[in-house]
Amino acid sequence: MENEVKKADSGRRTTLMVVISIIIAFLVYYAVMSMMGPAKTMAGLKSRYGVQPAEENPVDEGVFNDSIYVSTMKQKAFLQARIAMAETDSVSLSLNLSDSTAILEINGVMVHTAKIREIQMSRILRSGDVNLITSMLATPGHIVRDFATIKKEPLMIKMAPKDTSEFKPDIIPDTSDYEPVGYILEMERGLRIFVYQAEQDTAPDRRQLRMFDLKDRMRNTWSSMKKVTVFKVPEYRPYIKLRLPRADAKIIYRAIPRKGQVAVYI
Repeated sequence: MENEVKKADSGRRTTLMVVISIIIAFLVYYAVMSMMGPAKTMAGLKSRYGVQPAEENPVDEGVFNDSIYVSTMKQKAFLQARIAMAETDSVSLSLNLSDSTAILEINGVMVHTAKIREIQMSRILRSGDVNLITSMLATPGHIVRDFATIKKEPLMIKMAPKDTSEFKPDIIPDTSDYEPVGYILEMERGLRIFVYQAEQDTAPDRRQLRMFDLKDRMRNTWSSMKKVTVFKVPEYRPYIKLRLPRADAKIIYRAIPRKGQVAVYI
């Protein structure tokens, strides 16, 4: 009887060790595949937006690193993107990260301006190939999907009065004024723009925004897991994270169309 108990314990320990080893091996494999994501993304950007100098007329590569040249090309790319957006009749968003400004435009006319309080961005955008990123941003990005803590178009359900004697003016406040504002704009080129309210005065606001961020992380982790299990490198998507005053953040989210356009100057 004692020998049987020892054998059972030994079998359970062996099984546990095998399971732990498999989990560790998968985590190592997942980490390695995830680290390959940025390199794959950069290679894709180079193949799509990279400059290929003509062999018969080579250009001094030092020109591409000249500060005046880089600044001029960045301004030109931003203007090109804004001009392209101005050709449409819908509201568009311009993000000038150099002077921390978010601008709503219609036909090239600025209709609302907000000051960005805080900016974070992925390393690819912050310290990658400037000319490559500039080339990518020379055309506006199109929003393909968004996630938010507030409604895009707030609805108010109201019962019609039977006659004028029962009519009462609207006194129902917009409940989103009391909700924390946070949203994610996913662009067709893989860029993700996070916008959060700058104010975090209450614990419920902080908790709700943390849950919103956690859901996004879980969504991305699940997507990466599905890629890894079929031996594919998970997609790495560059990001820009902004903090705006709550009122401005809400105005911008509700003003731009679901499939709207965004121009970015870095």
